[in-house]
Amino acid sequence: MMSGIISKMRVKHTIVFAATIILLNSCRVKQPHEEGNFKQTDLVELIKLDTSIHLDIRYATTNNFVGRPVYKEARAFLQRPAAKALIRVNESLKPLGYGLVVFDGYRPWSVTNLFWKVTPPDKHNFVANPAHGSIHNRGCAVDLSLYDLTTGKEIQMTGNYDEMTERSYSDYTGGTEEQRKMRDLLRTKMEDEGFKVIRDEWWHFDYKDWKQYRITNVPFEKIKSL
Repeated sequence: MMSGIISKMRVKHTIVFAATIILLNSCRVKQPHEEGNFKQTDLVELIKLDTSIHLDIRYATTNNFVGRPVYKEARAFLQRPAAKALIRVNESLKPLGYGLVVFDGYRPWSVTNLFWKVTPPDKHNFVANPAHGSIHNRGCAVDLSLYDLTTGKEIQMTGNYDEMTERSYSDYTGGTEEQRKMRDLLRTKMEDEGFKVIRDEWWHFDYKDWKQYRITNVPFEKIKSL
């Protein structure tokens, strides 16, 4: 029994160590070169606009599919127009008894590169190809769900955040009627403010103007947000 536990611990530590090495190496990889006219990056910290938005930044903890923190700080940013649109979504949910809980917003390109490398090829539909960058890298994608205003507890959806199964699909017909109802409520409110859900992840929404912003690789601690 003890040898089995030790073996599992070694495997976990090996995976975490490998992820750490990949993260360090990925920081030295150049991000995609882009040409064209882009708006100036203007990343805003969400809770500075609305303190009622809850944060559950998994990537600043060990509670994520990488198994180690990839952010030094548990913060969430979006380009200013997207951030303001998200605040309107949050306000529209309050009369219904719900609020937004954000898992991730702007994501440095080096982290996208890491995710691609540690994810098995047959699950690559759940992560962005760093060769093209992610809309998260442009500050125009947000991962989020709902929480109950009375209890403060996260609402249960058809699948868990970052779950790499069909239960994460935005059109998944399984789960309970209530779970699908809550998932679709989130989608409707987000679409009303210019966000679009992606097929494979019910929690991932892209803002309509994402093409106007460059791929960015600035860590959270270097962002000057108003």
